[in-house]
Amino acid sequence: MSFAIKKFGLYLKKEPMLLKKSLDLLDEQALKPYVVVKKRKIKNKDILDSLGTKDYIQWVLEDQSLPENSPMRRFLLFVTYYSLPDRVPHVPEECYTGGGYQRVTSEAILLNLEGPDFKRDVPVRLLVFAKTGFTLKQMMANTKFPVVYFFKVNGKYKNSREDARIALNKNIFGKSSYFSKVELVFNQKATSPDREEAIKASKKVLSVVLPALEAEHWPAWGENE
Repeated sequence: MSFAIKKFGLYLKKEPMLLKKSLDLLDEQALKPYVVVKKRKIKNKDILDSLGTKDYIQWVLEDQSLPENSPMRRFLLFVTYYSLPDRVPHVPEECYTGGGYQRVTSEAILLNLEGPDFKRDVPVRLLVFAKTGFTLKQMMANTKFPVVYFFKVNGKYKNSREDARIALNKNIFGKSSYFSKVELVFNQKATSPDREEAIKASKKVLSVVLPALEAEHWPAWGENE
């Protein structure tokens, strides 16, 4: 049985804050115009162990409202959840560089998301990667691809691992903490979207995905405090 350890008003050991509902049960019908074309699972135990959680989805989504040749039509949605966080593992800056890619650009962006009964300003990080060893000219061509990611930490959105850690560390008086990482990877088409296209595609899909995650999956911050 899990329990919190409290001393001098501080919780030295947190209780897990569980998802309302497994990420695997994300309502596909609520994602329209997006269709799930593939669900990936990590089979390598070492990779799964390094991920630090079994609560995740890696779904390839397709925006069927766009032309077949649109670079924004197909992409990867990767969501992870940590109910008892003691660290913030695996950010794309490390994952992709470790996998043989080099980071071309990195910038912080604020996405203004709007949907039915939903409005959020979400800080995200936009990265562009290219295969290691390519010339600068090749990197600036179609060999590069963008990645957008951010965290939801104890009810707030953050766009870096450092900010996520700070948010976790501030919760010294709470008996529970959680964080979740949302990542969009635009490498599922022969041609990748440019910066503006990646931002446009991210705003569109996150305006659909985040309402579902907030309402049905992520815990309402404060309800277990």
